[in-house]
Amino acid sequence: MKIDWREECAVFGIWGPEDAAQLTYLGLHALQHRGQESTGIVAAEGGTFHVEKGLGLVADFFTPERLAALPGRAAIGHNRYSTTGSVTRDNAQPLTGAYQGGPLAVAHNGNLVNTLEVRRELEAGGAVLQTTLDTELFLHLIAVSRQESFEARLGEAMARVRGAYSLVLLTGNAVVGVRDPHGVRPLELGRHESGAYCLASETCAFDLIGATPLREVAPGEIVVLDHRGLTSLAGRPAAAARACIFEHVYFSRPDSVVFGETVDRIRKAYGRRLAEEQPAAADLVISVPDSSNAIALGYAERSGLPFEFGLIRNHYVGRTFIHPTQAVRDESVRLKYNAVRALLAGRRVAVVDDSIVRGTTSRKLVRLLRRAGAREIHLRVGSPPITHPCFYGIDTPRRGELIAATHDVDGIRRYLEVETLGYLSLEGMLACERDATRFCSACFNGRYPIPLGESRDKLALEGPRLWMRGAVGTES
Repeated sequence: MKIDWREECAVFGIWGPEDAAQLTYLGLHALQHRGQESTGIVAAEGGTFHVEKGLGLVADFFTPERLAALPGRAAIGHNRYSTTGSVTRDNAQPLTGAYQGGPLAVAHNGNLVNTLEVRRELEAGGAVLQTTLDTELFLHLIAVSRQESFEARLGEAMARVRGAYSLVLLTGNAVVGVRDPHGVRPLELGRHESGAYCLASETCAFDLIGATPLREVAPGEIVVLDHRGLTSLAGRPAAAARACIFEHVYFSRPDSVVFGETVDRIRKAYGRRLAEEQPAAADLVISVPDSSNAIALGYAERSGLPFEFGLIRNHYVGRTFIHPTQAVRDESVRLKYNAVRALLAGRRVAVVDDSIVRGTTSRKLVRLLRRAGAREIHLRVGSPPITHPCFYGIDTPRRGELIAATHDVDGIRRYLEVETLGYLSLEGMLACERDATRFCSACFNGRYPIPLGESRDKLALEGPRLWMRGAVGTES
């Protein structure tokens, strides 16, 4: 899927150890693949919050001096790629505020679909919103609630919003995790070797800090990490499970367990099924590294063709799909990949990718392979054609920009300039999952499980704030 799709976000939280911010930094480092625009950590020490957040990568932004400025035994963190709101330091998370119960911070992975409606209600009641993020709604809804306990206020906020959200929140005395009733976005619970409980978007973050994965946070559940240990509460009744299947296709790291499945195992199963459905008369199989490696291995295994690394990725170039403009993405493609001529020259090549969105990057990669001497190119895709945008936390293009929404498979094949093109069927993909009924597949079939509101554009909130461009749009 390289370059054509923009990424979602990562959250992390931990309560108890002396070096909470350091562990949060490591957790965010492991989750860097989920967002590269901005990063941030909020740590709590004796009821006082310490905040460091800004634009850029985790390792670049968090200098030793910034980490030293984050004392305390509780911390939450966030890596962002924008699904609502523009790329500004003001929109970096976690967001912080205060209400009558004390200081509060929140980090959010997902997307609300009734953002505009809730904002209007809050603004009509006198709320002054400081960002263009749907995340900020949680701060205000908690603050205006008349419920007595924080958990009850949070549950009331959950009842007011609609969409996908996995949250980590920080109060003066606890770290709290929340997952929406449909469980669209992942949120994992783990236990650090120190005995501290922790939360993360993926289990790979636990591996890096020496924590053991325990379980998923259940849909609709609130988990509280504090001096008592772990407390579980029902924030909202669980609804029909609608986990995002693209976590398995692309977003999550292959070494993570997400939605109860090892991502590497699922991707290899996709590849084997793809080989059964879409065989290729080829001499070798190559992947578009790195996210399609496991799918390509499964394809090679089932097809009996040798797997080779015919495309080499420069890992010192950022994940190019995450860049927000096509011009920057195009430049990054030329920097990111190189073809191994000795493997490809004169040969029929089966190229396996995880998905195709706009198709512009795939066409550039095909031309790169042609220049390296590939005689035939047979493109195989480990997911169905993407025909509809996502409104639940993935910044996909508008429908008119999705190549499969405007072209049939043969039209896409001609645009990509390949000999053959084959996609994994939706039925085949779901057959690889242990429980196919629990996944959202709206990007493939347009069947949105959570009713959509007006908030269908990540910049929909920017118009009224153009007068603030000098303040909001200026980075520091």
